Amino acid sequence: MRKGKAKKRYIMPDPKYNNTLAAKFINCLMKEGKKNLAYKIFYDSIEIVSEKTNEKGLDIWKKALNNIMPHVEVKKKRIGGATFQVPIEVRPERKISLGIKWLIYYSRLRSENTMKEKLANEIISASKGDGNAVKKKTDIHKMAESNKAFSHFRF
Repeated sequence: MRKGKAKKRYIMPDPKYNNTLAAKFINCLMKEGKKNLAYKIFYDSIEIVSEKTNEKGLDIWKKALNNIMPHVEVKKKRIGGATFQVPIEVRPERKISLGIKWLIYYSRLRSENTMKEKLANEIISASKGDGNAVKKKTDIHKMAESNKAFSHFRF
């Protein structure tokens, strides 16, 4: 067993926007330690978003992330031989990390040519309230709503 709780690590803000959330997003976007490439993809996609929408790209990105972040999720709980899906509220840190992961995952699945375009188009569609990442959030909310009867099993 652990002796104590692990210390919370703080991320330095990114150099262009001075935003820690953007730095966390860039770290999740990075593959195989190629951080400069992740910076380039993120900044170029924010530029594409601002050109297409004629608004600030970072504001659109934050709006998209807020549309993706879930409020409730289901966890499996085994009680007396039966497994129930119990709806629980999502912690704020987990909300952010789930939103970031879903946005990156569903932007990688898109059919555009470059990752910049994929990410930009997913950000635009998520900020409007549609897109695959927002659909994932609504599916999880529907699942939690349908299993609301088991909420008394919360731990």
